[in-house]
Amino acid sequence: MTAVDGATLQFLGAAGTVTGSKYLVRAGRRQILLDGGLFQGLKDLRLRNWGKPAFDPVRIDAVVLSHAHIDHSGYLPVLAKAGFRGKIFCTSGTADLVKILLPDAATLQEEEAENANRHGYSKHHPALPLFTLEDARAALKQLRPCPYGQSIQVTDNVTCLFRRAGHILGSASEELSIGATTGSVRLVFSGDLGRWNQPILRDPEFVPEADVLLVESTYGDRVHPPDSEEALARIVQEAVNRGGVLLIPAFAIGRTQLLIWMLHHLEEQGKIPSVPIYLDSPMAMDATEIYCRHTEDHDLEMDEQHSPIRLGREQIAKTPEESKALNRVGGPAIIISGSGMATGGRILHHLKLRLPDSRTTVLLVGYQAAGTRGRLLQEGAKALRMYGEQVPVRAKVETLSGMSAHADRDEILRWLSGFKKAPRQVYIVHGEPEPAQHLAESIRSRFGWNVRAAVDGETVQLSS
Repeated sequence: MTAVDGATLQFLGAAGTVTGSKYLVRAGRRQILLDGGLFQGLKDLRLRNWGKPAFDPVRIDAVVLSHAHIDHSGYLPVLAKAGFRGKIFCTSGTADLVKILLPDAATLQEEEAENANRHGYSKHHPALPLFTLEDARAALKQLRPCPYGQSIQVTDNVTCLFRRAGHILGSASEELSIGATTGSVRLVFSGDLGRWNQPILRDPEFVPEADVLLVESTYGDRVHPPDSEEALARIVQEAVNRGGVLLIPAFAIGRTQLLIWMLHHLEEQGKIPSVPIYLDSPMAMDATEIYCRHTEDHDLEMDEQHSPIRLGREQIAKTPEESKALNRVGGPAIIISGSGMATGGRILHHLKLRLPDSRTTVLLVGYQAAGTRGRLLQEGAKALRMYGEQVPVRAKVETLSGMSAHADRDEILRWLSGFKKAPRQVYIVHGEPEPAQHLAESIRSRFGWNVRAAVDGETVQLSS
């Protein structure tokens, strides 16, 4: 590689917010995008998915993808639609998950547009999907799976090395070396960091050095409560006592597998009664099979036949008709369905039916971005708008933040302690303003590093 003068980094998403992860690296004539995520939540953010990007997709040489969640990968079909033809580098686990996630997201886009046109609740005529199944399939052809811990040539002047981040299967922190071996710039992106001593996945791996560091801050202002299993047991028992349905909006990738593990464990210990469990997410079922196969990420002794997360007595709703049939299910019962922030998917028809019933319990088990239905429920909304209607909320709403797959403040600081020397500059990303600022202050106080929150749209120099 030759030296690259004037390399820059531009923050094009997940700066001041937790969604839309996109960071553009310009190195000489090359342009590399770190992540290609969709904005979710607030309307002003979601509208950005439809706007003209701040770069020419045709000129992007490569995408380096941290993990499969839609706020990191969901813009890839839009890029492909706009003419991006470069390679998408990611881990093997991420590649397998994206292969089920992006077609599912495209199908939801198409179905939402069809419903809006049929029922006339869109302001646009006709309503169109952001991307189609054809666009998603085009993006999938550009995937290039990579192993952990090996330097990969991304372009002629940039290499990348993936390390386990412990957030979901395949999730990685990324180390980009830009320019010549001597005098190169080392850019590290934490990706979404996971947690230590959790079931299923290995702990996050430390990174020894960085010149410039991007670190996520989703929970940068708080510490997760302990004993999430005990809290889950209490919530299940109370829902059973009320005789209603425990309705859990859950991310198909990551959170559903942890829920299955915990419910199995609690039932085996006799801490919760045996009640019907319905998994209304074909993608979660497929993702669970992928989790079982990718033993390189496991911290449990698991194999494809004897995995603690392998589906057992759960009743699976594979088809739309089977999903609708769950409307007839009475309590007590548990229904797990996507999406995790109730932004779309099958969970919506369950919420529409069961939110008005005071016997229902809705359990939120993941981060709820501002403007999502999950966040509105968390903040005590008395009604939710779904399918063009206002649905009253009489259900009991619980939050179990201890199940988060995101590192909290102390766990982020623990990961940062693995650096052998201070990065020249640290930028706080992937967090709302208050958590981002709080984490910056914690890093400054603990390590004395040069740190600040990234500014959306800002371009910064990478070269010293």
